[in-house]
Amino acid sequence: MVMSKFIDADQQNKLEYFRKQIVGLDKKVPLLDGSLKRYISLDNAASTPCLKPVLDKVDEFLDWYSSIHRGSGFKSLLSSHVYDLARQIVGEFVGVDLRTNAVIFTKNASEALNKSANRFPFGDDSIVLSSLMEHHSNDLPWRKRAKVIYAEVDKYGVLDLDDLERKLKKHKGKIQLLALTGASNVTGYVNPLHQIASLAHRYDAKIAVDAAQLMSHRPLDMKSDNDPEHIDYLIFSAHKMYAPFGTGVLIGPKSTFQQGGPEHVGGGTVELVTLDEVQWTGLPDKEEVGSPNVVGAVALAEAIKILKEIGMETIASHEKKLTQYAMKKLGSIKDVIIYGNQDYDENRLGVIPFNLNEFHHGLVSTILSYEAGIGVRHGCFCAHPYVNRLLGTTEEESIKLRGEIKKGNKTNLPGAVRISFGFYNTEEEIDQLIEALERISRREYKEKYKLDEKLGEYLPEDFSFDYKKYFDF
Repeated sequence: MVMSKFIDADQQNKLEYFRKQIVGLDKKVPLLDGSLKRYISLDNAASTPCLKPVLDKVDEFLDWYSSIHRGSGFKSLLSSHVYDLARQIVGEFVGVDLRTNAVIFTKNASEALNKSANRFPFGDDSIVLSSLMEHHSNDLPWRKRAKVIYAEVDKYGVLDLDDLERKLKKHKGKIQLLALTGASNVTGYVNPLHQIASLAHRYDAKIAVDAAQLMSHRPLDMKSDNDPEHIDYLIFSAHKMYAPFGTGVLIGPKSTFQQGGPEHVGGGTVELVTLDEVQWTGLPDKEEVGSPNVVGAVALAEAIKILKEIGMETIASHEKKLTQYAMKKLGSIKDVIIYGNQDYDENRLGVIPFNLNEFHHGLVSTILSYEAGIGVRHGCFCAHPYVNRLLGTTEEESIKLRGEIKKGNKTNLPGAVRISFGFYNTEEEIDQLIEALERISRREYKEKYKLDEKLGEYLPEDFSFDYKKYFDF
């Protein structure tokens, strides 16, 4: 790993040490020419790999694992203690007051956002203010409960704060909640959350932040309940934090979840049930129906401890350096179109969407996989309105496309290629990406690829992997 001008030697050594703790870091994958190559993952915005210390902590805990709460055996008591301790570690990580706020574990961030929408105390004619840069998971759940309006973004995809305030002012009293991403999973833009929280509170609205894309890259403090910059609801997911064991987090005021019954009911949510009466249990158990994912909570807590040990500022500095380097290198390829601001923006994570002129985004990502062993993502990244805005898709094109999709033809699906970094990525990996993109640009790839109309995906014409050679049950 090249020494960074942004961080000192001790920080660099710590990064290098934990880079070597990435599970599968040196795993080689097959290419279509029969060779093997060390896999390069540039798809961290989707999921990060697991850290060995997280895996080791899970293995250590499994000797003691048992069903939690209401069990009197030692393993059950210990598991209950560990599960509750994990909540405390999560709460301390984001600086929330656990006396007045609940840490609720869910399957993932999407479920946490759905729970937020289901449990938020909306009134009649309530409005949710969101933005055009949202992931579908921070849009669709709110549509089921209230009218949703959207703050605009500029030509680079950056949130228009003036438009946000105009809408807050215009609909003051009706906008009960501002639902906003902490950082875009498409462009990596980081919203000024505390400034926006203060703005929302000024107009009598609460703020819910989808921080799934943010939490493993930047420090985030929810601040005290009485601080104007306090974040009222926070949602994130462990699988983007080097702990892919199926846990999401919802943090919010206890007062919200003490009202009424939970949206999912059953075991663990009640104190008493008769044929005529149900008494709900206290928080957070009331909101976690069934047997909880104790192992996932353990994994998340350990991942948080490691991120804190590395240092969130150290991670941010390293990923900033990678992003600057990648933007410069991508800009040197004449056929590359970068979406968003092509000059590096300080307020941005290591997430870069781009296209290669005259090449379908799906074809580019497939060639990178089959011929270079590089994992990226392509498409609209569960943010269709935002990506279409960045691409400049017209309404006429959208109407035509919807008609084609209804007929089962995804040939013309719009989209981009996305690369996204974790703290373990290096400049050398970016160099390999650039070399592969240059070969594609010169049409020097080895195989013929065909488009599957129903999937909208490209595949080699005369080749397929035998996955059973690599993993099977």
